[in-house]
Amino acid sequence: MDSLQQWLEQSSIFQPSTLIPSILILILLIYLSNKKFNTQNVKLPPNPPKLPIIGNLHQLSKHPHLSLYTLSKKYGPIFHLQLGEIPTVIVSSAEMAKEVLKTQDLALANRPQIFGAKHLFYNCTDMAFAPYGPYWRHVRKICIFEILSAKRVQSYEFVREQEVAKLIRRIKESSYPQTLNLTKLLNMYANDVLCRVVFGKDFSAGGEYERLGFQEMLEEYQELLGGFDVGDFFPSMEFVHTLTGNKSRLLRAFRRFDEFFDGVIEDHLKSNNMRDHKDFVDILLEVQKDNIQYCEIPLTLDNVKAILLDMFAAGTDTTFITLDWGMTELITHPKIMKKLQSEVRSKLGDRKFVSESDITQMNYLKAVIKEIFRLHPPAPVLLPRESMEEVFVGGYTIPEKTRIYINAWAIGRSQESWKDPDKFDPERFMDNEIDFRGKDFELIPFGAGRRSCPAIAFGSATVELALAQLVHSFDWELPPGVQPADLDMTEVFGITMHRISTLMVVAKPIFNDI
Repeated sequence: MDSLQQWLEQSSIFQPSTLIPSILILILLIYLSNKKFNTQNVKLPPNPPKLPIIGNLHQLSKHPHLSLYTLSKKYGPIFHLQLGEIPTVIVSSAEMAKEVLKTQDLALANRPQIFGAKHLFYNCTDMAFAPYGPYWRHVRKICIFEILSAKRVQSYEFVREQEVAKLIRRIKESSYPQTLNLTKLLNMYANDVLCRVVFGKDFSAGGEYERLGFQEMLEEYQELLGGFDVGDFFPSMEFVHTLTGNKSRLLRAFRRFDEFFDGVIEDHLKSNNMRDHKDFVDILLEVQKDNIQYCEIPLTLDNVKAILLDMFAAGTDTTFITLDWGMTELITHPKIMKKLQSEVRSKLGDRKFVSESDITQMNYLKAVIKEIFRLHPPAPVLLPRESMEEVFVGGYTIPEKTRIYINAWAIGRSQESWKDPDKFDPERFMDNEIDFRGKDFELIPFGAGRRSCPAIAFGSATVELALAQLVHSFDWELPPGVQPADLDMTEVFGITMHRISTLMVVAKPIFNDI
């Protein structure tokens, strides 16, 4: 009991603070004291010892991907945890991930109904969190064929090129040799691209980005959907979300997003699709209004808003996080930076701006981006799956209704798959065909199988163009007196994972007239 009380007092997965009211402890103990967790006489994966009531929850730190990685070192690439009321399996190797995401993909294609996702995504009617079934297949079909097809992604090339040019101008205006906050500018770039493509509007103009509080909204979204809120592990006690303050945070965040989406949709309906280039809102409203092609399950406006939140929040996060970690690694590894600059500048010659057609010839750039994804997957622990039936993985039984987490961060640092796994070394991909598009399970930052992210092509294009242009247009260094070892590389864990500190740098322009 002493260890239970200590965990309740210190656990970082409780919100909004690490101090849990004593009344919550009392209610939990009283409510659960007579509950019995079901056990089955089956061969489950190995598991660490657990405490009464909370099971193994006390073994999750404020960085669950690291806690799970440490446990995998002792209990193997697949192990079992009892997280509150939820039987859970953790997968930490490419071999086990392949079994989950390919061999048993269909049986494990469901999503658990996370409390935060139900509130933010209009009862999980988006694509990422929707339960497996006809509605999810319908929405995924719309997203793949109408929104994220190769033709559609290519059609937004002009947006990416314009926003990259704007990013370069912002950096140049920083007045070299002054120090600039590159993290902030990369975040604005990611937001601007997504806002124009999804909503058809540039919200950074006229201070609307700050007025609407986009950054605050996105940070709240990341934390609320981190997937390790204590209430989600006691689904029979929904009141826990109220006691921890999680429910009130969710309701506030939902209202802000909902009001924003209402305004965007109203503007689009008033404009009557008069824009030259359709954005995602235009496309979804057309599908919602005219269900000739997708008539089996008509979309409601709430469904449209749920899908828009998927596209906006997830797309912004992955782009920004990849670029921020990428520039951090390149600036702290000057030899790799110089090699990448040499490739980009030799391909462009006297030209000042990179085009997307140039990217196809930049093999080292692609290797650098793969290495960024390997060391810093935007989502360190992939969105959880839930077994729809009993299956066998790695010789062990996975019972029905078990929650499965894939630790993509651990897989990217596995010594079985990678030589010197903690070293930033893009050379490993120069003679290596491993890619991040879901067929090679050693590198799965976007997942794999039925529930993989369908926006890989869009996200890759947005990252590749920006990174190539950044290294082409400037020479980069840390501020005077700052060494690579001085940088705080601490991660902020949520549904996605960025650095806790901003990247302050000095950018020396190569061209005078950009």
